[in-house]
Amino acid sequence: MTQPLHSRPPRVLGRGEKVQLTDPKGRMHTFVLAPGEHFHTNKGLISHDDIIGRTEGIIVSNSGGIDFQVFRPRYEDFVLSMPRGAAVVYPKDSGLIVTLGDIFPGAVVVEAGVGSGALSMALLRAVGAGGSVHSFELREEFATIAKGNIADFFDGEPENWSVTVGDLAETLPRTFGPGSVDRVVLDMLTPWNTLDSVSEALTPGGIVIAYVATVPQLSRFVEALRASGKFAEPESMEAMVRGWHVDGLAVRPDHRMIAHTGFLIMARRMADGISPLEKKKRPQGAAAADEDVAAWTEPEVTEAAIGTRTAHGKKLRRVMREAGKRLRTGDDDAGASQTGAGDRPPGTQRDAADTDSPRTHSNGPKEDR
Repeated sequence: MTQPLHSRPPRVLGRGEKVQLTDPKGRMHTFVLAPGEHFHTNKGLISHDDIIGRTEGIIVSNSGGIDFQVFRPRYEDFVLSMPRGAAVVYPKDSGLIVTLGDIFPGAVVVEAGVGSGALSMALLRAVGAGGSVHSFELREEFATIAKGNIADFFDGEPENWSVTVGDLAETLPRTFGPGSVDRVVLDMLTPWNTLDSVSEALTPGGIVIAYVATVPQLSRFVEALRASGKFAEPESMEAMVRGWHVDGLAVRPDHRMIAHTGFLIMARRMADGISPLEKKKRPQGAAAADEDVAAWTEPEVTEAAIGTRTAHGKKLRRVMREAGKRLRTGDDDAGASQTGAGDRPPGTQRDAADTDSPRTHSNGPKEDR
């Protein structure tokens, strides 16, 4: 006897949901659905009511006769178009952190450097309802932006996520007991300064993962892991993503690619009292000169020194207002819901050719980390 097939009705698009429209040129436009509202383009408008109550994968036409595909935004689409105070961990890197870092359902994960919340979202989806993610952030304004973005992404702030404003090296020992954390992810300027606290909190076999932007940071963190004597030999890597143009027999790599965004370093915690195996090395020539070591390790690591761009002043205040605006507006009045890619009120949103998304085609993000 054959078993009945499992089936479920498709989820329809409803009020307050974000949708992503793609035009024939591949440009993406994201907005929040609200009854009675319209999405304006420079060649016509689309009624939200034409989308509400229908499923993804449909095609709608604006008043000018231009067709648009309708889908819910993917994680990548959301991350690359959400309000940012700090540079985000791009999806190609968060995917590696989740998989190669073995972030499993039910895990207790500590994240340092919440930024705009992009990596926190990936970690929360990986640990599931049975796990938890605890984020630590030095700057309160970045924590505020992350809270808004995460609440926007999950339709409310997840119960298994918390954010603490403060220095990880000082606050982690007050938050977690020895051996109580499964994974630690460090997205910060000087991750080597946190190793004492991190190694204390990690369970034997636990993994620490650092995401850094420059070669000196990579070198200093790896050497600090080795010098601690508490971690197995670290692994270091970077990921580069190159799309391909496929059109009949015209198959070739894209001219643009997502190249360097950051380095990933991963290492596993040894059991207490057990020294890691030493990696066999070929004998080197002369030792590095003192002045070379000083040039490598003594300069202060700052955001400006490594070329990291973050929002400041007026722009930062604007980003703080925009993060989580979708839910706040939905709670106040459905009629005042955002309708443009930039989450602007009706009558002031930008047209379809001018969207907030950092990319308007399939060649990757407009700016790298």
